[in-house]
Amino acid sequence: MATDVSRRLDPEIFRLPIERIRDGYYSDAYFVYTKQLLEREGHHPRVTMQVFQKHDSVLGGIDEAIAILKTCSGHAEQDRWIEGWDQLEVHALREGDRIAPRETVLTIEGDYSLFAHLETVYLGGLARRSLIMRNVSEVVAAAGGKQIFYFPARHDHWLVQTGDGWSAHVAGAIGVSTDAQASWWGGRGIGTVPHGLIAAYGGDTVKASLKFSDRFHTEMNITVLVDFENDSVTTALAVAEALGPKLWGVRLDTSEQLVDRSLFDDMGGFPPTGVNPRLVEKVRGALDGAGFTEVKIVASGGFTADRIRAFEAGGVAVDAYGVGSSLIRGQNDFTADVVLLDGQPCAKVGRAYAPNPRLARVQ
Repeated sequence: MATDVSRRLDPEIFRLPIERIRDGYYSDAYFVYTKQLLEREGHHPRVTMQVFQKHDSVLGGIDEAIAILKTCSGHAEQDRWIEGWDQLEVHALREGDRIAPRETVLTIEGDYSLFAHLETVYLGGLARRSLIMRNVSEVVAAAGGKQIFYFPARHDHWLVQTGDGWSAHVAGAIGVSTDAQASWWGGRGIGTVPHGLIAAYGGDTVKASLKFSDRFHTEMNITVLVDFENDSVTTALAVAEALGPKLWGVRLDTSEQLVDRSLFDDMGGFPPTGVNPRLVEKVRGALDGAGFTEVKIVASGGFTADRIRAFEAGGVAVDAYGVGSSLIRGQNDFTADVVLLDGQPCAKVGRAYAPNPRLARVQ
């Protein structure tokens, strides 16, 4: 489904721990001390805070950053919180915008004591979500329009799933593996017949697949892992024959330390381990030869943008890629600087006010 990023996400969708963020629980302590000092001194400087990063990237987490400012800026007064959002002027880019190194993505203008305590939180969100956006957009581009399934949930803490899934979705991933990852746009997690279920049926991929498809074929595209016995060609054919039109695709996931049995007689001239082009060719040829031309092939297991580019350059007959841990690796840090004080330049050496005409006023 299309995602309308011109409309910013409502702050409620993030389920922010508002009281703790206001208290500075998640903030670097020195920002909390800064806020406390300014308030106790009665010093309320009007500043312009400017946020940027240093890569060719894709912006993620900006709606969450705005939500943090909307709900958590302000100050405590006689055991109640006086909200500060209406006293701030915020300009920002949109979720999924392409951004250049050092391009300003967000400015916050107003009484610094109202939002000094929030810098750690909104910068961290921008860093994490933009990392996911950038990585996913890279593999989507590498795949040249083929489907990308976002499968890194098992490689990271469960708490990051909701926002990461949203970022992957905006960046072009066609499916995510958990309901949490799909929750912000009202989707559902997708998946394949897993190794664990196959093991639960005594290693019988066909039996496990039949049980799974009988129960779930009306709810999802049935895709089956076919490497349990390390004989992907034989297993793919057996599953296709057993499931017939209920089978959407087979997923190749051979370990990088193994050579699939179907390649034993083909060794030499190519790296034989893992999911490689020759293995895909063998499975595709076997399925087509048996009349199962509509069955898709999903390749997974250690795929990166570079590896996908190599497969696509070689014309490998993959229909979709399952990509996991590579999508959460790397860094995309953001920096925030006070660059104006009462409208006049006041930035540390090496930083200066860099207005960006692409920024839009946030209401």
